[in-house]
Parts: sequence; structure tokens; C-alpha cells
Amino acid sequence: MQQIEIRLLFESDIPSAMRLKEAAGWNQTEADWRRLIKLEPNGCFAAIENDQLVGTTTTTTYEDDLAWIGMVLVDPQHRRRGIATRLIETALAYLDGKVAVVKLDATAEGEPVYEKFGFKTESLVERWRGTVKTRSLERQDAAIDLQKLLALDRRAFSADRSRLIKSLLDDSRIAPVWLRDGSGYALARAGTKAAYIGPVVTTDVTQAEDLLDRMLVQLDGSAVYIDFSNECGVSSSVLADRGFVKERDLIRMSLGSRNVKTSPLVIAIAGPEIG
Repeated sequence: MQQIEIRLLFESDIPSAMRLKEAAGWNQTEADWRRLIKLEPNGCFAAIENDQLVGTTTTTTYEDDLAWIGMVLVDPQHRRRGIATRLIETALAYLDGKVAVVKLDATAEGEPVYEKFGFKTESLVERWRGTVKTRSLERQDAAIDLQKLLALDRRAFSADRSRLIKSLLDDSRIAPVWLRDGSGYALARAGTKAAYIGPVVTTDVTQAEDLLDRMLVQLDGSAVYIDFSNECGVSSSVLADRGFVKERDLIRMSLGSRNVKTSPLVIAIAGPEIG
């Protein structure tokens, strides 16, 4: 058994990274991996044994305010050997001194690993899945005001993630929804198992159903995932009423000082790997 090497994750590793992702049953695509590497080329890491990729993790920094750890994956045949721990140690060493707070969305299995590093539970994110069957809506499309959208997102996320949002807009599977009064927006992108709706952000919770419906009407007949924030002021019954079923909880965890909890303006997150 050779020693595990931790090195940077490259685009050439993506086919092997997809194999790990498939083994975990996750929804990310090759485009998601490319985005993560492009956003943080020096902060995405690979665990290698015998020239084979056996583990990954990624980091995404939002200026000096916040960073996100994601895509912590280990090949099933290589688990319980401390590989995930080494990857997280490497990610945290990279982030040390760069940001005030580090966050992640953990599975129940991963939570104890992160607790060992001092991460604390902040809130819950609920994963819901449904196959869309929507009523027709009168279209009320509004042209996106990018600067206002980015300002709204920064207010909701408490960090500047404009590079990420611009990338998600470029990769949107369907037309983004932007409310005419500038109070909310919603995006969706492709996944390997289901379309993914998120982020969904609004300053007016009474608009949440309209944002959701204007996404869903474009995805009629598709399987859809949405990761719903428990911190928002909207009941998850809006998903159940549309035929969605809750699959699991994700545990949002944070490490560091000056932490700001997830804003109630965030109805659905951008993704467990990016916040």
C-alpha cells in the first residue's frame, strides 16, 4: 500500500472525480467541477494513490469574508484511512489567513469529521426532490439588472460571490427569473440526476412561490432537486404542495469568528459545494 499524496486537483482529473461523485450518488456535473477549479485553482485538492484519484475536496473563497469547503469525496474502497481528514486539513491550511469564516454543508456521516476540526452546527438545509408537473403561467419576464442582482445576492449571502453568480448565469439550464421590482431572483442548472434549482433569493417572502413557479414552469416533466434553507421565512409546504418529497437534511456548519448565519432572504442555496 503506497502513501497517499495530496496535490492540486486539475481539469484532467475531472473524469476520475466524476467516478467518485457517482459512487456517492451526488448530482454534480463536469461543468460544476470545472467551475470550482476555475474559481479557486490553487484551492482544490486531490488525494492520489498509485497514480489513481481516490479523494477530492474543493474550496471557494468569497473575497476575504468567507470560504466554502465542498466535494469532500473518498473512493469507497479507500475509506476509513484518514484520507478525508488529510484533505480537510489541506483545505483549511490553504484558507488559513485568507478568510474570517469557513463554512460547509455536511451529510450526517460527515458531521463528526468536521466537528473534530471545530466546526459548529449553524442550521439545516433540506434536500427536496420532485418531478415537475406545473400549471401554465402568464409569462412576466423581466430583463435582469446584473448589478442589482449581485447587490441583492451580497446582501443575502453576507459576502461577495459575484464571480460565482456570473458563472451560474452563464451555465443556467433555463432562463433565470428576476422579479420586476428587483426583490428576488432564481437560477437553475443541469445535474446528472436532476435539474438543480438554486440559488433562490428574495427580500419579500410572499414572492417565494412566484419565483419557484416561474422556475418550475420551465422544467415541466423534469426531475428537480432544491436545497431549502430552514432559516428562510417560508414553509417547506410550498414544496410539498408541488409534489416534492424531502430526501434528507444537510447540516450547515461554520468555523471561525464573526460568523453571520444564513440570511432568511435565502430560500434555496446555490449548492452544498458552494453555499
